[in-house]
Amino acid sequence: MSSYIRPQPPAFERVEDERLHRKQRLAAAFRLFGKFGFSEGIAGHITARDPEFTDHFWVNPFGAYFGHIRVSDLILVNKEGEVVKGGDAEVNQAAFAIHSQIHEARPDVIAAAHAHSLYGKAWSSLGRFLDPLTQDSCAFYEDHGLFDDYTGVVLDTSEGERLAQALSGNKAIILRNHGILTVGHTVDEAAFWYISLERSCQAQLLAEAAGRPTTIKHETARLTQTQVGSHVSGWFSFQPLYDRIVREEPDLLN
Repeated sequence: MSSYIRPQPPAFERVEDERLHRKQRLAAAFRLFGKFGFSEGIAGHITARDPEFTDHFWVNPFGAYFGHIRVSDLILVNKEGEVVKGGDAEVNQAAFAIHSQIHEARPDVIAAAHAHSLYGKAWSSLGRFLDPLTQDSCAFYEDHGLFDDYTGVVLDTSEGERLAQALSGNKAIILRNHGILTVGHTVDEAAFWYISLERSCQAQLLAEAAGRPTTIKHETARLTQTQVGSHVSGWFSFQPLYDRIVREEPDLLN
């Protein structure tokens, strides 16, 4: 019997191909966030580090609806917060204040995702870590931080630096009274972890509203985290979602 080899993230010989790949994944992630109802007016942003200019990142233009974003709409922002590609579009200052500091503090992070989705912001108001209640939530067991201080809209990079410190080496963070944020070694991974974390917040809110949920034992939760919470697992789990959204909304690739 031949052993199954799980697919791996692609490798690229040309930086132009890698840049296009990241931008396509980024546009797809925005479309999925829109389809899943994660948009809240002008709030929310997903960034992808440029593979050539590694202190620059691609992001959604300020004020654009998640569900309409195409590859050609994405803007490139430098480390000073200036839009260097994207015409007259502006960058959300909160996006720059937060994401610039995360990308600087975590060279391993290719992408970061943050939105004001319903269950993430509801859970964040409790100022608590998630418990290991389900197999899926174990992906975040001992692998998410808590920023236990809300001081208003994040518009200063010093606040973004504090947030990055609270994230530390984790894949996700709960921002008290604000919402949730995830990171990944690929755009695919960061986007999937966001979707999964939002649903894990929903699951725990529902479980606690219904009764007293049973938590998974520490040793089992740790084991499960290694089984479902790896970088490759996050990337792989995004692939069917990417295939779905590209088939349903192929104009995102324009």
